[in-house]
Amino acid sequence: MNPKIELLAPGGDVDAIKAAIIAGADAVYCGLDTFNARNRASNISYEELVGVIRLAHQYQCQIFLTLNIVILEREFKSLAKLLSKLSNTPLDGVIVQDIGLLYILKKYFPTLDIHASTQLTTHNVGQIPFLKQLGVSRVNLSRELSLSEIAVMASAGHKHEVLTEVFVHGSLCVAFSGLCYSTSASVGNSGNRGRCSQACREEYETTPSGNNFPLNIKDNSAFFDLPALIEAGVHSFKIEGRIKGASYVHTVVDSFRKQIDGFVATGELTQDGERLYKVFNRDFSNAFLRGDLNQSMFIENPRDNSKNHAIEASNAISVVQIHRVEQNLHQQKEQISTSVFEKITHLSIAKPSLKLVFSGSAGQPLTITVSTVEAESLMSVTGAGENTFVVQSDEMLTQTSKAPLAQADIDKRFKSLHNAGFNLTSLDTECLADNVSISFKVLTVLKNEVLCLLSNIQQVLPEVLLPKLESHAKLPPINKQMRANLSLLICEQADVELAQVTDADIYFKLPDAYKRGCTKYVTFLQDNPRLIPWFPSVLIGKDFDVALNILQQVKPELIVTNNSGIAHRAYELGIKWIAGPFLNTTNTYALLAMQEGLNCSGAFISNEINKQQIRSIARPKNFKMLYSIYHPILLMASRQCFFQQSVGCDKPRIDNGCMLSCDKSTSITNLKGDSFAIDKQKAGYPSIYNQDQFLNTEIIDDLADLFDDFMIDLTNIGAGDKESPDKVQLIAQFEQLLSSNASAENELGSVVKHTLNTMVPASTNIQYHNGL
Repeated sequence: MNPKIELLAPGGDVDAIKAAIIAGADAVYCGLDTFNARNRASNISYEELVGVIRLAHQYQCQIFLTLNIVILEREFKSLAKLLSKLSNTPLDGVIVQDIGLLYILKKYFPTLDIHASTQLTTHNVGQIPFLKQLGVSRVNLSRELSLSEIAVMASAGHKHEVLTEVFVHGSLCVAFSGLCYSTSASVGNSGNRGRCSQACREEYETTPSGNNFPLNIKDNSAFFDLPALIEAGVHSFKIEGRIKGASYVHTVVDSFRKQIDGFVATGELTQDGERLYKVFNRDFSNAFLRGDLNQSMFIENPRDNSKNHAIEASNAISVVQIHRVEQNLHQQKEQISTSVFEKITHLSIAKPSLKLVFSGSAGQPLTITVSTVEAESLMSVTGAGENTFVVQSDEMLTQTSKAPLAQADIDKRFKSLHNAGFNLTSLDTECLADNVSISFKVLTVLKNEVLCLLSNIQQVLPEVLLPKLESHAKLPPINKQMRANLSLLICEQADVELAQVTDADIYFKLPDAYKRGCTKYVTFLQDNPRLIPWFPSVLIGKDFDVALNILQQVKPELIVTNNSGIAHRAYELGIKWIAGPFLNTTNTYALLAMQEGLNCSGAFISNEINKQQIRSIARPKNFKMLYSIYHPILLMASRQCFFQQSVGCDKPRIDNGCMLSCDKSTSITNLKGDSFAIDKQKAGYPSIYNQDQFLNTEIIDDLADLFDDFMIDLTNIGAGDKESPDKVQLIAQFEQLLSSNASAENELGSVVKHTLNTMVPASTNIQYHNGL
């Protein structure tokens, strides 16, 4: 048992952060107005962050800042300014999704501790050393993992000296985090940019199984699984809820604090969890932790379920009884809110007042007496309202009649101490002798020493200016008559015959799931060396082991992988690898991170970004840039079954056979009339696709000079019952379009585009225009 387990709480605004601190959180994660994955939260300003850190540290609580979105090229300049400021605060960590941001943090901001966001979809043991290589000290594990899978991940974390944290309470996404594009594809609101529109909570037309909220699942709660998680070796218990208010945060954190402390002290769970039902909830499930994915995880109410729970728990039947229960619950909620407000009202993040007194005469050191007066609310914590310390120069003051040290010189160099952290009220030089001098360099050193002591940091770090990036020429196409190379993605063994009609590279998409010990793909790839293995995004447990065995046994010259665990093993084996489109690559620094740190050979640029955002990316030297111009639009993939709530399923729960054998398809339609295809391939995760295919012929004319390779997806995945275009004809049309003889202006280009639009009538490239 690990009694040092960390309780990590959400803080969407200042009051929620205060509530978490006073309730006993060991750490709080919060976000600024920009660069965080909860744009709908109130969030806090930079000045409030500095005050929050100071308040939290008074209570031995840490503060982690969320920077957990994918970053665009144009944002790195302002991001570097922010990180430079953060480096001069005692911030305890930053939570990151973007691989490019990991790169600049490791290279330019080494004092900031880096945590991998749940948006990085960390679910197998190969991903731990991948993230470690990029500077990560802790990872937030995927929410879909079972206890046994978490234990394996925690063990890998210990091996690589990486801490693990697990969400133990709060809202659950039905999709794998970081791999949900549901509202990005339709209205440009990307979950990878903190603008998720929660399509999974939407109401849909009544499904054949009688459900109106077929994607809405209950909240996660591991309240009674804490002993098993502690036994598994998890470092941090993380509570979700940065959109929730102070009452919710205090109630949940206080409940978990008492449960953890009670178990550590007695070896028993001492809390019944009923308080958790008094604040917002969609009912609770621990099915992912139990590894028991069943229909009970879903709920038809996407809003607060606390009233329904209270009515059910009281066995109220009559209208009068139900009304009485509702009134009682309302009063309890009011009491919780009032109580929390009373507990946090004395806490303040106001800036302490700062006074500097300068003294000394010739032959003596320059002495600065620094006094701070805390906000009144903190006096009871610190034990005193005023704190005083002294700093002295190593160099002595000298007598001079020429250019003596003046008030203006002191004001100029120390006025920056009036900042987000302190309110500088006085620079007193009354005790400083007349006509004395000291070098301005010494004044700067003293100012920095004062700032370090005030801010509890080791040294004052200068602002980092990121160097200008150089974009290198692309590699010449294999066929000089083409503007860029064409490549194909297939998943059916019969489609190997397409190699006879094209010289294009052919990627073979490997499954998400396998029978234990499966070796048929080893033989198949060895027999077809022209095929380039394409590894999927999610490979959990035995499926990762089998995929790893395929990689190690086949040892291909090149692979494409959407899974960072496979990428790390390819790096170790010296196999060239290309980052797939689901690694969400949107900036140059991500390319540099993978090339310099893990010997990556190329990367697919994310289909979420637009023409201007793509054009700003600078290609590293000897590095390929690729882009998918034709594919089904994945909206979300899930470990949970989408058929139980849509068309129904005879099985009450998902078992191993479901993954390997189920190949159902259906659709759901929201109340706006938009339909979405639900598709389950054999050995694939249940997925939802846009009814339109992504077809972007514009990019060939716009940006063919940037890309080495344009890919077309011929897997037919997500097509449902729609007839798919003839693959040989598709290849021929795309090869003509990539020909140097075709363009937007000439007749050949127009004819080919018309033919493609006829072959693929339900298509869109709106993401190419919307961007992030």
